[in-house]
Amino acid sequence: MRRFDRLEFGGRQENAQSASAQEQHLRSADHDEHYWIKAAVEERRNGMHESALRYYSRALELDKSLVGGWVGQVQMLIALAEYPEAELWSRKALELFKNNADLLAARSQSLCRIGDLKNAQASCDAAIGQQGLFSYPWVARGELMLARKQDTDTYCFDKAAQLDNDWLVLLDIGAIYLHYSRATRAIQRIRTAVEAAPDHAYCWYCQGKCELALGLNGSAEKSFNHCLQLMPKHVLARRALEDLKRHRHVVRSLFRRLFGSS
Repeated sequence: MRRFDRLEFGGRQENAQSASAQEQHLRSADHDEHYWIKAAVEERRNGMHESALRYYSRALELDKSLVGGWVGQVQMLIALAEYPEAELWSRKALELFKNNADLLAARSQSLCRIGDLKNAQASCDAAIGQQGLFSYPWVARGELMLARKQDTDTYCFDKAAQLDNDWLVLLDIGAIYLHYSRATRAIQRIRTAVEAAPDHAYCWYCQGKCELALGLNGSAEKSFNHCLQLMPKHVLARRALEDLKRHRHVVRSLFRRLFGSS
């Protein structure tokens, strides 16, 4: 069964990286929708997108009027590379919250990822055109510019960062750049996030990922280690370090076979 078939009403198996904690949460039937939204945001800010998705969905099960829950759900599906599902749920949400700027932006980003740039443009234009100043539509606009290979992405992302100085916005921009293989641009945003929030493990994990993409394995190892110092149970950082160690072992073994080193 596809991921989105179970989104709103639970039933999905939890990611092994935090299964026991999640099971404890899910057994607590007295938690309200606000608890689940808070838990979802916390998991998102730790980079735990699987559990964040589950918590957003649990909140919506209790109260479908929480537009932030719908937006967060779609954003987590995008982060998990579930693009058709993200587009589907953004459309469903827009049936309830017509012309909501963030949901229009979420649909634009989803459409971008599945290659429907025409409809992504229309949805993004509609998001930007809503009354008020919102950061996420400008993030979506920046991605659209990258997908169209236009050179105004920097302006759009700068605008988003000006409207919302949360370090998570910078990490989201960095993730978009990485998706489009622009690691040099990504590292600039991510390092700014690290400077703004040096006590948040997810910033260091994202920096490590970007450094890996740039071939800076030594720096990446330091970033992942720093992430684990701040959050010892950060499974993704630990896994990345194990991959680095395996790679180093393979390189050394190859070197020894080629040159006969002991």
